[in-house]
Amino acid sequence: MSFKIYLTGSVTLELDGRIAVEERQFRGKQGRLVFAYLVCQRARAVSREELVDLLWPDGPAASWEIALSAVLSRIRHLISHDPLQDSGASLSRGSSQYQLRLPLEIWVDIEAGAGAIERAEIALKADDRQGVLGPATAAAAIARRPFLSGLSGQWVESQRDRLRRQLLRSLDALSKTWLIEEQYVLAIEMATEAITIDPHRDASYQLLMNAHAASGNRSEALKVYHKLRECLSSDLGTEPSPDTQDIYIRLLG
Repeated sequence: MSFKIYLTGSVTLELDGRIAVEERQFRGKQGRLVFAYLVCQRARAVSREELVDLLWPDGPAASWEIALSAVLSRIRHLISHDPLQDSGASLSRGSSQYQLRLPLEIWVDIEAGAGAIERAEIALKADDRQGVLGPATAAAAIARRPFLSGLSGQWVESQRDRLRRQLLRSLDALSKTWLIEEQYVLAIEMATEAITIDPHRDASYQLLMNAHAASGNRSEALKVYHKLRECLSSDLGTEPSPDTQDIYIRLLG
């Protein structure tokens, strides 16, 4: 039995390649939020107070007990009835604590993405180029998808930040690999996307400069440096790192 949970894009449960629960079945933002949180924290029991803080960070609503009970009942119903009733998934409760129990072999997209970029970076260090491309591409694809659209809060933002860092690491790994493979258009594309995400990131500018230079476009590589220098100066009052300046000096000849 193949059981997958997608928390990025549309919150979805998939069983043996078919959608078992789709996002609309959670009936609202709170259901999606609590379900995603319980999935990520499934190794432990979560207190009722923790869920209240998650749903109402500025203080619980007057009818919070009814609302929370309804959300948890909905989640319990979704994972304990057809077609998931034989999957091994359950939501247990004890002493005002809740724990989502899932099969050990469960696949969760954000966890798979985190593992994929780790494998890609290990392969990159080992000069295993083919070992980089698949995992890094998969990690980037997961990280590009939105996480719990329409929701906000400290935990949601922390997860989005993790996905953002994962995407940047994936783009770095891909850009470096394509550069080594002399696929300069692809190396430039990956580095440019990283700069769009983080316009102050030295490492991405370095990759973009090197890719342009390797493709024979030294003038464009120099323009990239000046763009970084202007951006850092106007936004942060800083200069490019010594490593980036060394690339610039080398390009000047």
